[in-house]
Amino acid sequence: MDFMFYGGPTFIIAIAVLMATFVIRRVLRMRRAWNSGLTAEARCLRTYTTTSGGSGDTSVHTTLHHVYEFVARDGRTVRFDEPHGPGTVIEGDYVTVFYSEGEQVNATAHRPSPVRHGLALAGVLGFLGVIVVFCVGFMVTYSQVFEPFGDVFFGTDNDGYVVDEQTGETFPADQFAEMP
Repeated sequence: MDFMFYGGPTFIIAIAVLMATFVIRRVLRMRRAWNSGLTAEARCLRTYTTTSGGSGDTSVHTTLHHVYEFVARDGRTVRFDEPHGPGTVIEGDYVTVFYSEGEQVNATAHRPSPVRHGLALAGVLGFLGVIVVFCVGFMVTYSQVFEPFGDVFFGTDNDGYVVDEQTGETFPADQFAEMP
């Protein structure tokens, strides 16, 4: 029974930490592309939308994607897909992309906005931090409140044995009652 009150919050904490890791990595990739100082002219090859939600009473969320292609400084042709692009860019348009060199090219067509991304990162991490603090607080509160009543509400975990609190030894319940 305790698994539900410890396992559930632990699972939620793990998901929150994974989400924080994903968000931090995405922001760092964007900043790496902006701070590299490398730009190129890219052509929009394709635009498309993806939708999510819409089952039951949930709202539908549509995301606009752009597929860009450009030639990096080292001569490589780089093609990348970027979600949440502007609706004014259509197929065939040329845009300026910011990218960083290396084995893995990080590129974005979004204009540099470190303040906006910093505030968004702080907001998301703050929200995830509140979730983690709530889950830890829930587990601590549960352990403190229900520890004295654990046997009364959830049965015994000791199968008829009693632990002597002074010595820490375990005795069968009928022998413990006879002890002075």
